[in-house]
Amino acid sequence: MEENKKYYVTTPIYYPSGDFHVGTCYCTLMADTLARYKRLRGYDVFFMTGTDEHGQKIEEKAKARGITPKEYVDEFVAKAKDLWKVLDISYDKYMRTTDEYHVKAVQQIFEKLLAKGDIYKGEYKGLYCTPCESFWTETQLVDGKCPDCGREVKEVKEESYFFKLSKYKDRLLQYYEEHPEFLEPEKRKNEMVKNFFDKGLEDLCVTRTTIDWGIRVISDPKHTVYVWLDALTNYITALGYTTDQDEMMKKYWPADLHLVGKEIFRFHSIIWPAILMALDLPLPKKVFGHGWLVVNGNKISKSFGNYKDPRIYIRDTSVDALRYYLIKEITFGDDGNFSEDLFIEKTNSDLSNDLGNLVSRVTAMVEKYNQGIVVKNDSLPLEDIDKDLINSAEEMIPNFEKYMDDLKTNEAIAEIWKLISKANKYIDLSTPWVLAKEENKDRLNQVLYNLVETIRIVAVPLQCFFIETPSKIMNQIGVTKEEMTWESAKTFGVLKDGTKVSKGEILFPRIDKTEELFKVEDEVVEETQEEERKGIITIDELDKVELKVGQIKEVEKVAKSKKLYKLQVDVGEKELRTIVSGLVPYYKEEELLGKQVVVVTNLQPAKLCGVESNGMLLAAGDYDVVKLLVLDNNNGILENGSNIH
Repeated sequence: MEENKKYYVTTPIYYPSGDFHVGTCYCTLMADTLARYKRLRGYDVFFMTGTDEHGQKIEEKAKARGITPKEYVDEFVAKAKDLWKVLDISYDKYMRTTDEYHVKAVQQIFEKLLAKGDIYKGEYKGLYCTPCESFWTETQLVDGKCPDCGREVKEVKEESYFFKLSKYKDRLLQYYEEHPEFLEPEKRKNEMVKNFFDKGLEDLCVTRTTIDWGIRVISDPKHTVYVWLDALTNYITALGYTTDQDEMMKKYWPADLHLVGKEIFRFHSIIWPAILMALDLPLPKKVFGHGWLVVNGNKISKSFGNYKDPRIYIRDTSVDALRYYLIKEITFGDDGNFSEDLFIEKTNSDLSNDLGNLVSRVTAMVEKYNQGIVVKNDSLPLEDIDKDLINSAEEMIPNFEKYMDDLKTNEAIAEIWKLISKANKYIDLSTPWVLAKEENKDRLNQVLYNLVETIRIVAVPLQCFFIETPSKIMNQIGVTKEEMTWESAKTFGVLKDGTKVSKGEILFPRIDKTEELFKVEDEVVEETQEEERKGIITIDELDKVELKVGQIKEVEKVAKSKKLYKLQVDVGEKELRTIVSGLVPYYKEEELLGKQVVVVTNLQPAKLCGVESNGMLLAAGDYDVVKLLVLDNNNGILENGSNIH
């Protein structure tokens, strides 16, 4: 690995505000793509994400739930990590602002800025938006409401400490001018200058006295450090800043790239650089503000029915299909539309027809015409169509690198598809089936070699975007890791003579548009039931729950769902009860058959993936392991339908 070839990329640390949808995973997925790209090129990559866990909004949400703020954020972190696991997000560190090292570092940072005179005590009187954790002036409001979220603001008056943001106005503007690459896209920087600098930067309130859930100021404990001084500093506290274990800070800072949504771009382009300047630390090399996603043309909202967990799309297609669409069809930096119809169309056309069909056709022909053996013959002269394909293959990686380095990810992936398209066309022009019929063995071997080698080159950069597909391709074309390096993809002809090819599973089965896809009944109902179970109930309410012994008599999987079983359960009634339960990931059918379980029998019926469920089985577990509550009835005294008290 080359010296100083390092890459530190971050996403914003996410605020525990609710469930996940395609919009909330977009930034992290893009950061993951760039991290994978840099690793393939030999960089020492440090990719960090995490959770911003303090603030008034969390305090209020936890109180409403009857739990502590820490319990509330712990639940969110478990959900976040589970989703990142499903998406195979390759982060190197998941940091939390409740981590002890971060709390201590923030306290030291505050005292350092206080001693320097960049933080001072005063009184804050202004307008505050609780959902956004943001203070605003009267002139910044839009129609009297928060300019970010459009909600009502309230007047707040309290003793506070302030950061001298105004002190750094001219220095920030000068830095923008001298480092035009620092803030991107350009339009975001222009918005910051127009909306904030032209109106004048005001000093920033950095503590509150009315919030308990946060980091206490050491020298004045009645004050809690305000969220942005707390949250923004995570990028350096995670590296060991303020400690004597700061090797990572010395190695990776300044960050190469902060990826953030446009709604928090101002904090990262104005407040964060000013804090770093006050700490005498170098600024990150780039802050990039991506746009928002809408679904089918509408803002993502439960009222529109488009607020769907990304796992729903993965369930009905694949993780690679979802990643491909978000990267290819949305211009990074602009707002984008996630269209379910276009998602299906692109999965069928680009993934099934173009890539999948290419690999399937080529491996099938090598098996049919040459017993699966690839023959390399450098002595045979190249025809014009060969030269055209080879030139395109050797130009692809340099073009790809240029687009990726410029954060034009959708154009980078388009370069791969240009080569895929050319390879498919090459099949039609070279007509291997005719060569086989004419017994032109040398030319047939040459054509097949060119095609398999092109697939090898294609599979290398696909590792930046896809999780499962590259390894499947490698297995089918019989290549080793040594033949899949980044440098090897720049040279045509690396594939060895005698390589064994085998036609494998279809990479991307076509999606039947007539099927009912992306339904959320099962997830929505289960999440609702889970939330209800977490609330506090009285003994009278508990008495309403009817629990009975039931025995599972029949088990079958629910069509169009990867996690639901349709169970027929004997609870002592004339007919068996149909109960739908999400146990597929945890139990085989034979493991459930005949088991006596505890059944909630007076639960309101609910339709899950089109099947009406009349009851619920009791189970326990977290996001990775679920254990069904199975009764020990070796002595045979528990009859089906018996009440449980």
